[in-house]
Amino acid sequence: MDTASSKGFIWSRYAPLALAVIVATVAADQLHKWWMLSVFDIGNKGRVEVFPFLDLVYVKNIGISYSLFNQESLLGQYMLAGFAAFASLCLWLWLNRSGAGMLMAIGLALIIGGAIGNAIDRLRLGGVADFFSLHAFGFHWYVFNIADVAIVVGVAALLYESFFSESH
Repeated sequence: MDTASSKGFIWSRYAPLALAVIVATVAADQLHKWWMLSVFDIGNKGRVEVFPFLDLVYVKNIGISYSLFNQESLLGQYMLAGFAAFASLCLWLWLNRSGAGMLMAIGLALIIGGAIGNAIDRLRLGGVADFFSLHAFGFHWYVFNIADVAIVVGVAALLYESFFSESH
């Protein structure tokens, strides 16, 4: 692949694909959150068992992963949303400046879409809306949402690209 022709400052070969993945991720995340809160009304239902290992429950996370750096104030939520926006911009520039291949572009786009989805929650709800609670054998994993899944899949794609890419 000719990486020189695939690089740009803010737009590159896979930028249209990445933008589509970002928009789809944010849309899926926000539509799911809207449905869970407004239609399904999970906030008034409490814990709903779906499978013996999966419950639906509403948790508003005012921190970052695993509720680290909790920010109870609106200013704190704005600061976390601002950090997510800054990180997303940096990842977008990385995607375009690096001459990223398709897998890397999709991975970065999933991370960006997840970060934006969670940042929207911070601005709209004062924290991130999480719903999925996995548990087994007395162990409960943290409660998460579609944006979190996108971020994890995006990181996995970057790791795969880093370790198994033929260009390395």
